[in-house]
Amino acid sequence: MSLPKAELHIHLEGTLSPEQYLFFAQRNNIHVPYSNVDEVKKDLYSFSDLSSFIAAYKKVSQELCTEADFYDLTFAYLKKAHSQGVLHTEIFFDFQCSSYRGIAPSALINGMHQAYVDALAQFNITASSILSILRDSSEEDAFKAYDLLRIYKDNIVGIGLASIEKGNPPSKFERVFARAREDGYHLTAHAGEEVGSDYIRQAITQLHVERIDHGISCMRDPLLVHTLAATQLPLTVCPLSNVALGNVSCLETHPIRAMFDAGLMVTINSDDPAFFDGYIADNYIALGQSSIFSCAELVTCARNSFLASFCSIEAKKRYLAQLDEYCYQHECLGS
Repeated sequence: MSLPKAELHIHLEGTLSPEQYLFFAQRNNIHVPYSNVDEVKKDLYSFSDLSSFIAAYKKVSQELCTEADFYDLTFAYLKKAHSQGVLHTEIFFDFQCSSYRGIAPSALINGMHQAYVDALAQFNITASSILSILRDSSEEDAFKAYDLLRIYKDNIVGIGLASIEKGNPPSKFERVFARAREDGYHLTAHAGEEVGSDYIRQAITQLHVERIDHGISCMRDPLLVHTLAATQLPLTVCPLSNVALGNVSCLETHPIRAMFDAGLMVTINSDDPAFFDGYIADNYIALGQSSIFSCAELVTCARNSFLASFCSIEAKKRYLAQLDEYCYQHECLGS
């Protein structure tokens, strides 16, 4: 789907395909017990819930070692996103997973940044980075990662909270996010993906986030829904991801329709597309083909994605103008 849009919930390591896994392993002389893509898919790209997915995700990302690896992975995602109508994207990266393996911060940051520069020149797509704080790590580890990346502040637009949600409440990292807020970063947090609405409330009231990633459990809490609707705090929803991880049984029962009807600022994203067999356009198409959203409602979600981004006001106006022009040329989409 070429509808202009922004992607705000995408994990760099979650774009690493089985083919890329084998390529990076060979390039870095890392022995892996797989001879073909099918074997990789069967063993590493199979999971039953968020915890088993995170374990697979971390294992796959171990093949990323050099600046060239991070460049190639980032550029490949940006090329794919451009082909699907993405004008701007904000990419989560898991520096802690890399640092535990002794990967220098410069390899990751410089590789991603150069990919942004080249993709802008070739595809006119813009991108920025969000540091993921791994919630299943300690506060001490989070501060350590944060401090190591302070010299790259100009290359990082925001701080996020991700990984295994159960037993790792947002309040655990309140001091880390307070530091980030003081330092001028934008703030977002995964919350309400596999647990109840309390974690969403914590992310809002204790971390003071500007966006909620996932947030699907909010519909169990009418008062929270009212607050989210009144404040228009954006939610970066990932429908195919939620189905793949068993957080909802199927797309038809996903709460995204109810969230939209309640007046929440819903955006559509892919999360970890190499694992969930669905990039951002696949999520849009699935919602349309399932009659969950009309074409005009998908346009509203695309509009929300630009408004919810961490872009400047001027950039948002430019992207929205491109969306309006697209809608004018494709009258069937409405506006």
